[in-house]
Amino acid sequence: MTTQHDRTSPPADPAAGNPPRPAPRHRADASVPDAPGRSPARGPWRGRPEDPRWARPALLGLLLVTGLLYLYNLSASGYANSFYSAAVQAGSQSWKAFFFGSLDAANAITVDKPPAALWPMGLSVRIFGLNSWAILVPEVLMGVGTVAVVHAAVRRRSGPGAGLIAGAVLALTPVAALMFRFNNPDALLALLMSLACHLVVRALEDGRTKWLVWAGAAIGFAFLTKTLQAFLILPALALAYGVCAPVKVRKRLAQLALAAVALVVSGGWWVAVVELWPASSRPYIGGSQNNSFLELTFGYNGLGRLNGEETGSVGGGGGGTGRWGETGWDRMFDSEVGGQISWLLPAALILLVAGLVLTRGAGRTDPARSSFLVWGGSLLTTMAVFSFMAGIFHQYYTVALAPYLAAVVGMGAAALWERRQATWAALTLAAAVTATAAWGWVLLDRTPGHLPWLKWSVLVGGLVAALGTVFAGRVGRPLASAAAGLGLVASLAGPAAYTFSTLREGHTGSIVTAGPAGAGTGGTGRPAGGPGEGRNQQGLPGRTPPGAGAGGTGGFPGGGPTGRNGQNGRAPQDGTGNSAETVPPGGRADGGDGGGGMGGLLGGASVGSEAKELLEADAEDYTWAAAAIGAQNAASYQLATGEPVMAIGGFNGTDPSPTLARFQRYVAEGRIHYFVAGGGTGGGDSGGSAQIAAWVAENFEEVTAGSATFYDLTRRTSD
Repeated sequence: MTTQHDRTSPPADPAAGNPPRPAPRHRADASVPDAPGRSPARGPWRGRPEDPRWARPALLGLLLVTGLLYLYNLSASGYANSFYSAAVQAGSQSWKAFFFGSLDAANAITVDKPPAALWPMGLSVRIFGLNSWAILVPEVLMGVGTVAVVHAAVRRRSGPGAGLIAGAVLALTPVAALMFRFNNPDALLALLMSLACHLVVRALEDGRTKWLVWAGAAIGFAFLTKTLQAFLILPALALAYGVCAPVKVRKRLAQLALAAVALVVSGGWWVAVVELWPASSRPYIGGSQNNSFLELTFGYNGLGRLNGEETGSVGGGGGGTGRWGETGWDRMFDSEVGGQISWLLPAALILLVAGLVLTRGAGRTDPARSSFLVWGGSLLTTMAVFSFMAGIFHQYYTVALAPYLAAVVGMGAAALWERRQATWAALTLAAAVTATAAWGWVLLDRTPGHLPWLKWSVLVGGLVAALGTVFAGRVGRPLASAAAGLGLVASLAGPAAYTFSTLREGHTGSIVTAGPAGAGTGGTGRPAGGPGEGRNQQGLPGRTPPGAGAGGTGGFPGGGPTGRNGQNGRAPQDGTGNSAETVPPGGRADGGDGGGGMGGLLGGASVGSEAKELLEADAEDYTWAAAAIGAQNAASYQLATGEPVMAIGGFNGTDPSPTLARFQRYVAEGRIHYFVAGGGTGGGDSGGSAQIAAWVAENFEEVTAGSATFYDLTRRTSD
């Protein structure tokens, strides 16, 4: 049985005297020339000359369907994560806030990530105004772009059929359908990491420096999206290129050095500006404890995520106590994460091993093996980090795995199908289908109330397809194609069902999961010891200092965070599909501390019309219309009024910004009008936030608007 490598010229190996060769492509015998002796004409519906006639229309159909699916019911999520939506709103009003990623247009504090993911949304809102679609459509476009990149990478190496399989697997992965319709940074991160892998594979084909440099630039920009998570695949990419590139060792090292320079420049320019900018004239760096982006990068967003020691984290320092779910090799398969990403993960692992075995005899520079090393190495390294990290971990992080998984499935399935006449290849492919069907049954059985018939259909259909695959090399083309089609349908039916369930409902708040109710809620990313829901004990009538105290367990006011918005992150519906814009995540209608878990920390607060009118009155006379503890609380009022609202303590309410002295100076200067009662912090010691809340409660008069309570910072109780 000849392989793709056998049909090409000998591998390029300078040490052996073989010069670099043109990059081999997939088989070109699938298409027929338009006329004898002439190559098929290029055109918008044909693509490359060697592609079959159906390749380009099928790709355009895949991208169109993906876009339409992700746009469906998009406005049901409203502002989605109001934390980032408030920063987008601020960036649309102030270029300074746009550059730094500030939570408010007055630039009090930034989000706890670099701002690259906010920039496309901020530009969209500047053009189209503040609304759900202006915020979320850029995320949808990133999803379609990621599908296109993965398709292009796989098609280039394994053919258009493999590219379509990879694209479909990615588009129908539940967590991808969730995050490519949500305004967290993960959508842009997935796009950039996919692009980096694609560019490295291109560089491995012919050893051109430019592809590797562009890959470094993509990873650098990914760093400006979600800091050190962008570096998880660096070892796999550098090792693959260092070993397999078709150039001499010295040149390989020089190229990797140039790529590193591109990474540092593309990711470091913004960091340099922020670190050199006088701290007194820029916003405080949210999530840090000393107003340093470098400290944020290597602490709270860096090593702290691995060892659980995130200073200022939700619930305080960790110490690796497992508050964010059980760690271990099976974490990607457990009841919290499995339904998000793992549907085809068993098949991907089987196909990755098969692909590496299949290319074991190829030369060092074999592009097929290099592709498996790049995509498979990225999958394994990212999965290993996610499985064993002891710090903050949410189920939606696993969207980073989706492009790698999809590429491995597409390439591996195509390689084995091409060699299906070999018994071992047919049996391996059948094993992958069987594993997918069996694991799909297990995942579907975890939500028995959702399409109970589907798990048996998936299991039976998958087993029948696996049996047909065993004999696919010995039967006619129609029967073999039928077995392949049935296997593909059975493999994608489970994730597709979860994806369609995800599309039907809105998702809001800070922690969201894909799939039907009950999926991913076997702990749902909740810290251990925290009840699923609960009402904050803060902000009660009387002189209880707003934001003081921490009820509940595990250091969480009112209990641990829910996985979704009271009901697993799903936005409440009022029949219009836009409820999240008028009733921000959190649930209470009084504008108080919110019931969306952790006293509004993760879900914000609803804002009634009376509260809105109160804050809007004379807002132009103040730098901040109000101040609130916790970024989600502040974001809710800011999105409702369009006026800057200071987030005391940043996201968790635990950042030392502003200090009590600085806050008192702001009040003395008449720069803040109201203080929002209620809210809370995610740490056991609320520090400066508690001091500010106590000082406000002791010195300023309460004002009620509807059932919401504020403190008027222009009216002292002694006046």
